[in-house]
Amino acid sequence: MLEDIIALDKKYYMNTFGDRQRVCFERGEGIKLYDTEGKTYYDFLGGIAVNALGHGHKDFIAALKAQLDKVIHTSSLYYIENQARLAERLVKSTCAERVFFANSGAEANEGAFKLAKIYYYKKGIDKTDIITLDHSFHGRTLATVAATGQPKYQKPYKPLTPGFTQVEPNNLDAVKAAVTDKTAAVMIELIQGESGVHPMDKEYVQALRELCDEKDILLIFDEVQTGMGRTGYLFAHELYGVEPDIFTSAKALGGGIPIGAVCAGKKVQDAFEPGDHGTTFGGNPFATAAGLAVFDIFEKEKLVDNAREVGAYLKDKLTALMEGSDGKITDVRGAGLLIGIQLKDEIAKDVFVKLFSKGFLTSLCGGNTIRIAPPLILKKNEADMFVNALADVIA
Repeated sequence: MLEDIIALDKKYYMNTFGDRQRVCFERGEGIKLYDTEGKTYYDFLGGIAVNALGHGHKDFIAALKAQLDKVIHTSSLYYIENQARLAERLVKSTCAERVFFANSGAEANEGAFKLAKIYYYKKGIDKTDIITLDHSFHGRTLATVAATGQPKYQKPYKPLTPGFTQVEPNNLDAVKAAVTDKTAAVMIELIQGESGVHPMDKEYVQALRELCDEKDILLIFDEVQTGMGRTGYLFAHELYGVEPDIFTSAKALGGGIPIGAVCAGKKVQDAFEPGDHGTTFGGNPFATAAGLAVFDIFEKEKLVDNAREVGAYLKDKLTALMEGSDGKITDVRGAGLLIGIQLKDEIAKDVFVKLFSKGFLTSLCGGNTIRIAPPLILKKNEADMFVNALADVIA
């Protein structure tokens, strides 16, 4: 069966992913996934930080089925109860004042760019440029590729959308040097996920907030990956003690159903007016029913607390493994259940492949770092299973 699926993919699907890992999953339960050949895998990637509730969560499935029996899509021409209620949940749980729903993280980041630009446009101020960071990742659209600080993603699409400048992470002087009279916003990931799980320094983020206030620049946090409990806080900016003017969310917000959100603070909450932005699918009844169910289950099962507790436990175990690895593991970093395990360059790919062969799903980022972002339902004994498997592979 797997070979038939691969043959169909190679014949009919655009080859954007190359040769994928040779597996196709047909069902899941908790942190387990079962493939078409009957093998069990442990999902320590969570659909790239999407499946916060794991697989087959009964309450989540029940909520989705209940909405399917009512209405799936209507359009933004009409009021949508779930959309309004999910916006309320996000606002009451965060520093946001208003929310706009999109279909993905890249769309949410596009919306953040537009919100920043139109805020100054309506004030009659010529500020259009946005500073981002080297090694960042903000999406695959033309504007988010221009914002992404990785040349390999940008090269085929030049000339890029103008107005984006990248600077070195954790370097306030680099930001100051890049600021001009036309700088509208600084956008950062608090923990850069795709390049290898690299956290920003707390002092740097706090200094960025002060600089943006001083220069009348908007501060945007891309929390597509770090949001919705991933770091042990509902959003990572709580960990840093800094409130942004705009932040974005996606991935875990829908628990596997595509949704993105642009979350605006008090300063910019009214910048979008009728006709300035829009969407056909974004925030439809089904997607926002998923978001509401995620919030309900988070609260009922205290999953944000669990991410903080089990994440700290797992990080401690991995750090102990690193200390006894004879230099094979060179760093362990991250927060909550977003952790990067940096390896010696020459063994990194082999470790990744062998973890997969043992049934553990991870990703290899930055060429030498195993990224794990398991469901927030992870238990300590499951964390121990992963550490033991990694120890066996390292040995």
